[in-house]
Amino acid sequence: MQITELKNLPDNNTDEKLTLAYIQFQHLLNELSKKPLPDTIVATINQDISELNTLTTPDQFKIALKQKQKNILKVLEKQLKMVPKNYYRNLWFVLGMSAFGLPLGVAFGSMAHNMGLLGTGLPLGMAIGFAVGAAMDKKAFTEGRQLDLEVK
Repeated sequence: MQITELKNLPDNNTDEKLTLAYIQFQHLLNELSKKPLPDTIVATINQDISELNTLTTPDQFKIALKQKQKNILKVLEKQLKMVPKNYYRNLWFVLGMSAFGLPLGVAFGSMAHNMGLLGTGLPLGMAIGFAVGAAMDKKAFTEGRQLDLEVK
């Protein structure tokens, strides 16, 4: 089963952000067409594209385009564990600050009897999260589960 083509941008488009989002979505579709995907996922992607092809105004198209891209990436991640570049790094960057950084900051603050040191754990948590995420991204790349696309 083949992925349906996305129609061109609406004629009255003057929005630069819409153009960039359209180019990124087209790049996503090109990357997905190179991968062997199950028919159920291709059908879901084609349904999203057909819904996008019915929209005519740039504002509706822009909102729907971003939403459909997010939905497609979510389906790929949940069902095939296929992710874009730096997906895990960006995810673990925030998780590292909250899961590791805050507890480390509280530990430093309580050991020094100065809760002003709470913020010192955040950079450490960021570094830990960055390292964990980068390792997971590298693993996804070596297993062939990484798309040649970085979501911005």
